[in-house]
Amino acid sequence: MQQYSSLPEQNSQIDARPKLLTTIEQLRADLWLEKSLNQLQSRLNDCLLCACNTVIQSAAAQAEIFQTVVSEINTAVDTSHVGFMQFTVAIALLQPHRTFARVCYISRAPFSGSQSPQLEVTLTAGKKLPLRLEQTIELKDLQQLENQQTPSAWRLADDAGEVIGWLVIATAPLGSDSEPLIKAQAQLRSQLLARSAKQCTTALIQLKQILSWQQRYQQLSSSNQELERTNQLKNQFLANTSHEIRTPLSSIIGFTHLLLAQGYEPSRERHQEYLNIIQSSGKHLLALINDILDLSKIEANQLEVQWETVDVPLLCSNVLALVKEKAANKGLRLTLELDPEIATLVADPLRLKQMLLNLLFNALKFTSKGSVGLQVACQGLFVHFTVWDTGTGISQEDQAQLFHPYFQIANAVAGVEGTGLGLAVTRKLAEIHGGSVKVESEVNHGSRFMLVLPLNKAEEVEGVERADQAEEAKCFLSDLVMTPSLSPQILLVENDLPNGDLMQIYLSKLGYQVTWVKNATNMWEALRQLEPAVILMDIYLPDGNGLKLVQELRENPQYENIPVIAQTAMAMKGDREACLGAGVNDYISKPIDLALLARLVAKYSKPPNLIDGE
Repeated sequence: MQQYSSLPEQNSQIDARPKLLTTIEQLRADLWLEKSLNQLQSRLNDCLLCACNTVIQSAAAQAEIFQTVVSEINTAVDTSHVGFMQFTVAIALLQPHRTFARVCYISRAPFSGSQSPQLEVTLTAGKKLPLRLEQTIELKDLQQLENQQTPSAWRLADDAGEVIGWLVIATAPLGSDSEPLIKAQAQLRSQLLARSAKQCTTALIQLKQILSWQQRYQQLSSSNQELERTNQLKNQFLANTSHEIRTPLSSIIGFTHLLLAQGYEPSRERHQEYLNIIQSSGKHLLALINDILDLSKIEANQLEVQWETVDVPLLCSNVLALVKEKAANKGLRLTLELDPEIATLVADPLRLKQMLLNLLFNALKFTSKGSVGLQVACQGLFVHFTVWDTGTGISQEDQAQLFHPYFQIANAVAGVEGTGLGLAVTRKLAEIHGGSVKVESEVNHGSRFMLVLPLNKAEEVEGVERADQAEEAKCFLSDLVMTPSLSPQILLVENDLPNGDLMQIYLSKLGYQVTWVKNATNMWEALRQLEPAVILMDIYLPDGNGLKLVQELRENPQYENIPVIAQTAMAMKGDREACLGAGVNDYISKPIDLALLARLVAKYSKPPNLIDGE
């Protein structure tokens, strides 16, 4: 019977010792590897946390990550008990032309002394590359190092997979008797650097995300600050505008109440004074509203510019006449200097007058003594309108915000006055004209605002001789007044009672026979009894749309040739074209310019042959 023994054979324990030692060494190597990689990850996390908590440039943050990688690998080797041979690890970054990389980060300085080994990378063909700071390595060599059986280079990529550099290792050559050690270390080294390269790549991707979030946060923060500032300015604007609008309204309502209470008598001098105040306050109120509407139109690209050949000396004289009283009330001297070579300028005369008035009223507002002047000079193909004053001046800080909407300079001389839109509108109007506005000022030494406009406009200019037309209308209307039997019949279609009353009274005083109806139904009834020379058509009626009524008139042979003038509060870009497209002959916006109304009615109430001959 076969016998079995539970005792080990004589030499089995001795034979197991080498395997046990090998296993222990392998565990030591694995533990060291994991510990080193954990330490590297911890340091990289510190770098990312620092990037989260501080504002840092992308290049500086990347540099910190690269330097951390090479330093940690070097530290891990120095403190290991694995027994690595001497080596250097470096990061070579791909250069812009992408044909080579440059060593930008290295773990240790080259060894010194005649006995120091040369640290180098070896290519398959036997080519050796020394590894030192600023060393350049061709792209093809890096790719070969990466693809060797035992790699010496590992690529670093961004979040899009684009290569940005390589982690490279160079070793000191050892004797042939060390071949087993070389192979053992090469395997462990390869694991360390491959996983370190992966950690580095992951950290770079996370860094990019962090920096992107920071940039978005900064943009949002900046936007919020700008929104808060704009909100504050708008609140200030609303408060100032409320004050500005209520002031002339108070005068209009108050003096109208006095006239009604006392009974209006045209011969009484005091009543004429009341009317002048009412008219002045009304114009002031209209100017405030126009500033608000002008800015809205400009920002919506809806402002229409009427190009004309402007008589510069005449326009400047008219502008100064409008501010003369305000200057006299403050005891300021008002001057005008004109270049004799300047006669005309192609521009919108109303907008040019508006720009100059804005600048002059500002100068008067901030000047308590001395002078305010307008200087006009020609420089090449441009005209320079310079408004200067001897007032308080403007600080550099305020100059930076001067042309922003709603901004107002706090000044004891001026007080709270205006909407803060005048200069913003002026600059935008100048830009629409192909020009600009500049400012030169020093605190307590006055200011100079320069409005620079081109002499001519490239497009063909269709000048409108308004003065001649006004004179023509005046002569024609005087004939009408002298011959009542020839007074043309005007059909006024107007829903608003005050506006209808105003136009009826004004046109009646000019000698016209005015029939006023307030809706579409009454218009058709009036047309069955009248043969009007002109129809003044409101667009918004309680029982119909004025533009549709015009289309119906044009489709009716009995009324198709009656001239129709649209008079409406529609004043945005495209409104005039919409009215003309519906079939009206002309267009006037509210508030009604009575002089313009007279010219248009005079033009279209003439016999057809005279209209055609114009």
